[in-house]
Amino acid sequence: MATTTNFGWETPDDTDLVKDGALAIRTLGSAIDTSLVDLKGGTTGQVLAKASNTDMDFTWSSVDPLTILDAKGDLITATAADTPARLAVGTNGQVLTADSTTSTGLKWASSSSPTYSWATFTPSIQNFTLGNGTLYARYVQIDKLVVGYLTVTFGSTTSVSGNMFWSLPVTTATASSFVSMSGVVDGSGGVTLLTGAIYSTTGALMRAVKTDGTYATGATTSSTIPVTWTTGNTFTFQFAYEAV
Repeated sequence: MATTTNFGWETPDDTDLVKDGALAIRTLGSAIDTSLVDLKGGTTGQVLAKASNTDMDFTWSSVDPLTILDAKGDLITATAADTPARLAVGTNGQVLTADSTTSTGLKWASSSSPTYSWATFTPSIQNFTLGNGTLYARYVQIDKLVVGYLTVTFGSTTSVSGNMFWSLPVTTATASSFVSMSGVVDGSGGVTLLTGAIYSTTGALMRAVKTDGTYATGATTSSTIPVTWTTGNTFTFQFAYEAV
């Protein structure tokens, strides 16, 4: 009796009688049925795996995600529901990043540190005329933290006429917070203290520091307070606050 090359299933010989054909077909079918019996069964999500080294010896089993790991740093991910997948470790310094264009939706990518740059701004200052003086103001925003400073150097036509209010570079989250303690430096090196506070979501005010009482208090600035302003005077304010 002839047999198939790979599995040894019996098939009719070329010289067999036609009357024996039905028997030969049943014999072949029975052999195939027996060989493929392990393919029966299984449930949703299971996979067919070899049960031993014997030909056609299979078993249905649930996927063990751990079996897909084969190197240090491998991660178990998924390409779809109930479909585990291996993501090989990236290179030193890389970070895991979401990427919908990859099969797993993840990838290793080079880390990009955020960069923050200082920017200049030109505040409007009420009750103040810059004239031929100089104003230099800069700030940087780190998430919601805004940090900056402004410096004014008086020229011969710079003047103060009252309480000075200046605009902020970024809208604040609150309209009441301390800005900084700063000072006026006169031409001879003397220093007079100033203080400041945010008075609205877009502006801050300057106050002279009075020390003639039990406690230091703030006084309205003017052409003569806290000093008689003159060419070469300089004042600087530093600020830090939470933006909206």
